[in-house]
Amino acid sequence: MNQQQRQEIYETAKNWIYEAGNLIREHMDEPLGIETKSNPNDLVTVLDKQTEKFFVDRIHQYYPEHHIIGEEGYGDTLSEVDGTIWIIDPIDGTMNFVHQKRTFAISIGILHNGVGEIGFIYDVMGDVLYHVKRGEGAFKNNTKLAPLDKEKKLEEAIVGMNHFWLCENKLVDYPVMQKFVRKVRGTRSHGSASLELAYIAEGVQDAYLALSLSPWDVAAGIILNEEVGGIAGDIDGNPWNPLERSSSLVANPAIHQSIVEFIKEGRK
Repeated sequence: MNQQQRQEIYETAKNWIYEAGNLIREHMDEPLGIETKSNPNDLVTVLDKQTEKFFVDRIHQYYPEHHIIGEEGYGDTLSEVDGTIWIIDPIDGTMNFVHQKRTFAISIGILHNGVGEIGFIYDVMGDVLYHVKRGEGAFKNNTKLAPLDKEKKLEEAIVGMNHFWLCENKLVDYPVMQKFVRKVRGTRSHGSASLELAYIAEGVQDAYLALSLSPWDVAAGIILNEEVGGIAGDIDGNPWNPLERSSSLVANPAIHQSIVEFIKEGRK
């Protein structure tokens, strides 16, 4: 993807995101038609589905040769990353959307031949857009984000992680993670993976850990963080695979390896 193509797709996608955000705000107080998916806490609403279809219809119209990976089932089933792929989460943080009407985002990452080219994370209620074009800087609205602080220490870090790390689980010995929590300065759980990653790129949070996430949860955030020097992959330090659900670790480069070592200590 050359610079001109990247710019054209970026401008088009940005306009669609603002349009979709307006539609969500206009209709969010109507009956949401809430359903569950994999478990009672895995929610989906009519607006999740309508918003994804909004993007898919437009991509098919304007970029019929592009591929789509979407949370709500309107995309493609892919086995390789050739070509241009849009990875879409229409409402990331649906539980927040349903219960709190805030702290949720539209998240879109665009890859070309496996390389992250464009990313958007739109905090719908805050009207804050995090956006990136590869090699041209990452931004919060019109403010360019600085490279991440490479002098950050783990003891000074704010880390996003939820309570599942501190309960019995299949991946990591939870007493080790309790020790980890005591080591860092503080932990947070915002309920939206894409916003957690946006906060890392902004420098107001330093890492994010998750036991199991899908590509649409993290694609845009990984592209955003790579632009400012962040490191992304799974909790064992392996590279991110945009076609697979996996554990996730995105972090400031100064503390990434320290977190990997902590997790390695607790691996079962």
